Amino acid sequence: MNSKQQKKSPLVVIVSISCVLLIAILGSVYYKYEAAQSSESQNNAKDGQQQEVPNNNGVDNSSSKTNDVEAPKEPIEKKPIESTPQTEPPTTEPKTVNGYPEEQQSPTEPTYVQGVMIVNKKNPLPATYNKGEDPVAKAAFDKMAAAAKEEGLELVAFSGFRSYEYQTTLYDRYVAKDGKDAADRYSARPGYSEHQTGLAFDIGEKGREDLWLTSAFGESKAGQWLVNNAHKYGFILRYPQGKEEITGFMYESWHFRYLEGDLATKVYNSGVTLEEYLGLE
Repeated sequence: MNSKQQKKSPLVVIVSISCVLLIAILGSVYYKYEAAQSSESQNNAKDGQQQEVPNNNGVDNSSSKTNDVEAPKEPIEKKPIESTPQTEPPTTEPKTVNGYPEEQQSPTEPTYVQGVMIVNKKNPLPATYNKGEDPVAKAAFDKMAAAAKEEGLELVAFSGFRSYEYQTTLYDRYVAKDGKDAADRYSARPGYSEHQTGLAFDIGEKGREDLWLTSAFGESKAGQWLVNNAHKYGFILRYPQGKEEITGFMYESWHFRYLEGDLATKVYNSGVTLEEYLGLE
């Protein structure tokens, strides 16, 4: 080995040692840097896990840190609307006794339906109504009696107009004899009798008085003639058989009511009572 090489050896050693130390220092710094980065990542991961864990009340902790997310609300239970039960409207039909309303006010005028005076258990006349026998109705009866006489039948109107006072006496007599319930079937209370209108007649045959005021009169020749011909003269059989619930009175084969014009014929052809024809049943 020459002298020059011996002189350079210490320098080489120093450089070599310096490089080794530099590499060691750099390695140490790099190691610490990597360790710091790894520790920070682990801390961030732990923080993220803590944010995802709900508290004891089941509410997300992150909701207290932001206003962008609204906490879920519990649904409101809707109660069904209870409907009010509907009740039947009170009946306006008045209470009746034997067809008569219990509380019936006395009218001041007669009742007319389609121009026809109506007198029945629901439509009374004023106590003061007292016009007597209707002359037109009486003339119509005379004409009818004349026609029947030509066929050998002598008709008699044995009961016509009755005043309110006379009907009171008659009705009270029947009540005393047969009782109120029975009397209400065949005799009108005062104010409720068609005879007070002067338009009604109880008809029989002369010489057959035993049939007057009986249903048997309707089976007689005179009674049958009246049923088939009375409408031609303006009369209708007012209380037909089987119609008591409608007219309010039992079958009266002898009771006929006068109607003006051709109304009697229309009612006769319809085969119904006056109440039914006028829509009053």
